[in-house]
Amino acid sequence: MTRQILESVLAGLGPVAVAVSGGVDSLTLATLAHRLAPAATLVVHAVSPAVPAEATARVRAEGAREGWTLRVIEAGEFADPAYRANPVNRCFFCKTNLYGAVRQVTDRQILSGANRDDLGEYRPGLDAAREHGVRHPYVEAGFDKAAVRALARDLGLGAVAELPAAPCLSSRVETGIAIEPETLGFIHAVERLVGGALETGGAMRAVRCRVRAEGVVVELDPASLAALDPDSRAALGAGIRDLAPPRLAGGVRFAPYRVGSAFLVDRRGDRP
Repeated sequence: MTRQILESVLAGLGPVAVAVSGGVDSLTLATLAHRLAPAATLVVHAVSPAVPAEATARVRAEGAREGWTLRVIEAGEFADPAYRANPVNRCFFCKTNLYGAVRQVTDRQILSGANRDDLGEYRPGLDAAREHGVRHPYVEAGFDKAAVRALARDLGLGAVAELPAAPCLSSRVETGIAIEPETLGFIHAVERLVGGALETGGAMRAVRCRVRAEGVVVELDPASLAALDPDSRAALGAGIRDLAPPRLAGGVRFAPYRVGSAFLVDRRGDRP
């Protein structure tokens, strides 16, 4: 697992289109690919209600700094009823729409920022990638998340290397609850509100606003949750209720952060 191996993988791909979400994985991959072969690298970023505006701004800023050829497109997944229904394999429909939209603007080899850590989880989006012939250079070169962050630092990407994990906003909605743009806007506003209240010098913090059948649950990393005194909880809870659309009005609960806790399988644990 070395940078040279990754560079060798990229060199063998020819002209590429790097699908960039705005997170550390894809931003780092796009930066390396472009520095190695500027003319052969197209960067594509898809916007949708599930993508925070800050992610798009980050992609545009990095693109301007690095001199990327950047295409910003509409992902189009909200026109897909299968995606909006939020089934257990929602990510399959998300990525199917994404890669289909990328393919409409280029015939280059599409690349994703998936790394080896992603292979140990249920990732139906990888099935969509397989169907579209998408390549995962980090996986091929043996890179896990820690190696990606180390590469980002080596490339001089500064704050990008320290970005916390930030899956799409739809991942906060419990399986089976329909995905609505209004809900995602609320989730994003809550995470900004809570994250701002917890800001302490740029330390990585986990803040997830989960929309569940039971109501709204804000999940925090252990240090943040422990630091949240009763008065702060009450104030944040009131602020969150003020942000909530009518159908999400109700109680707000704070809980420990658990990766993927909005994702539900059926009672048998089956996955389609």
